[in-house]
Amino acid sequence: MKAGNFELIEVLHQFPAQENAVYRKELCIVDWFGNGPKYDIRGWNDDHTKMTKGISMTEEEFRELIGFGKTFLEQK
Repeated sequence: MKAGNFELIEVLHQFPAQENAVYRKELCIVDWFGNGPKYDIRGWNDDHTKMTKGISMTEEEFRELIGFGKTFLEQK
């Protein structure tokens, strides 16, 4: 889906919706302002025309986050 300042390239994962929530958290690949695709986590409405604040990461940053998450959870 392409809109004014972003192109939603792919929805990788939808997190479980919270009861009565307007927005659903998703892990997506998004191109913001034509700067190339980034991994992106934020809430989206059903037709992906509105979103909440979120975070965008390069592939390197995303891999680092995943590595940290695995290490962190293994220590618990």
